[in-house]
Amino acid sequence: MEAIQQRLLDTQFAKFLGTHSQLSGEENQIFKDLVCKLSVTVAAGDSCLPVKPEEEELLQRSGLCEEGGQPLCIFDGHLYLQRLFQYERRLAENIRKMAAEATELVSDASLVESLFATRQEEQLDLQRLAAEQALRKNFLIIAGGPGTGKTTTVVKILTLLNSGSEKPLRVALAAPTGKAAVRLQESIAGHGQHLSTRASTIHRLLGVRRNSPYFRHNAENPIPYDVLVVDEASMVDLALMSKLFDALRPGSRLILLGDKNQLASVESGTVLADMMQALPGNTVELQKSYRFDVGIKGFAESINTGDQKKAWQMLTSSQPHHISLLQEDLAIYAGAQYSRYMAAVSEATTQDEYKNLFSIFYSFTILCALRRGKAGVAGINKVVEESLTGKGYDCKSLEWYPGRPVMVTKNEYALDLYNGDIGICLPDPDSSGNMKIWFECPDGTSRGILPGRISSCETVYALTIHKSQGAEFTEVLVVLPENESTLITRELLYTAVTRAKKSVIVKSARAVFQRAVKERISRFSGLGKMLGE
Repeated sequence: MEAIQQRLLDTQFAKFLGTHSQLSGEENQIFKDLVCKLSVTVAAGDSCLPVKPEEEELLQRSGLCEEGGQPLCIFDGHLYLQRLFQYERRLAENIRKMAAEATELVSDASLVESLFATRQEEQLDLQRLAAEQALRKNFLIIAGGPGTGKTTTVVKILTLLNSGSEKPLRVALAAPTGKAAVRLQESIAGHGQHLSTRASTIHRLLGVRRNSPYFRHNAENPIPYDVLVVDEASMVDLALMSKLFDALRPGSRLILLGDKNQLASVESGTVLADMMQALPGNTVELQKSYRFDVGIKGFAESINTGDQKKAWQMLTSSQPHHISLLQEDLAIYAGAQYSRYMAAVSEATTQDEYKNLFSIFYSFTILCALRRGKAGVAGINKVVEESLTGKGYDCKSLEWYPGRPVMVTKNEYALDLYNGDIGICLPDPDSSGNMKIWFECPDGTSRGILPGRISSCETVYALTIHKSQGAEFTEVLVVLPENESTLITRELLYTAVTRAKKSVIVKSARAVFQRAVKERISRFSGLGKMLGE
């Protein structure tokens, strides 16, 4: 994420509130400075701004910080926008209420034994603990890194919940992005669970109202499900999580899946981490990863613990552990990787063959820390296209050339496409070779959509680490900027590294990489304090 600097919006907002303040002179200027700071920090992902006692006293005298009808609010030494304070308070109330509820279901003991009767080890004990908690409690968080068995555990939980219920439970699956929702459904279906409802984005589940911040489902019109499973919960921001809890049917169950070490939501809050810290009795954190190569797992752990020396040693070691530092020219390496993909594109002529292109494309990707600049998404995508053109694949004369990978950057509800969905531009075999963008479907098929029907999309040989959340690739090339930056954090690196299943390559100077491992995301939030009450 690029730097959040003071914007015209921040200064104008502060100026507007200053004209309505009961303060004057120097005190009013201090008030406007604090409001401007609050606006900037909210844009950076904080839900509030810490203030000193003397600043709090001045803010109280402004006449604009009373709870309820005023635009600002003060709680526990922090200044809030009233809107975010109300989200935090209402969410905390709903979480406390749900965490205290216990609609216990009794499942067949032999079924529990059969589901958890493989090898006796710590991980299986934690999975069994999560299942037992889910039978007793209405609210449960199952946390853990990629490959720790969160989805496997949920499948077993759904089996147990249905066995203990007098009638079949209505189950819904949701995630913050369409890409993550599809992956969740495919994963659960792959474990033998075939649900009557398709996984959806949280926005679609709640019922989007065009040009409105409100949803069709709310406290007065709750969603009609007995169990809701939400994946990638670390990506859910404060406002959306608050509205999700508002819309839960009384007596229903909510299971959140997530990794607290990944990047927090783009918008305000660190909701998953706050909940886990405040509600250990409703949290089970799985530990053992079954997916990763040992080297990737160790590399991710060294980043997560801030061990700069060990992480760099793993990158530069000659030992074959599928972690390495890119020494050759990025354009040459990326061009060689993607030329294999483009060769497959040129040979594919039927829709059945198109399906295989997605697995080839997902075998390699480039993840960038930033959007702009030479080492950003735009710059790297340009370099890749130039390299491919030099190898004989024309990526210049046509906008919609065969093989061009694109990412949807705006929800397209009418097309059932969502921000973050990835498609491949290919000729339609059944329509005189007219170019379409083909997307994977949950049932394993693919569908083509004319480019003109998609209002917003971009080339995606390289994508930001933020946009990669919820996706998996066989190999990832992580590109960091040339200069050190406090914006490149260990959470960002950890998220990038854990997108890879078999191999991680990093393009970075030592100082930039080690600074990134050192830096941590620090956000101000009052949710943990409110939950503690």
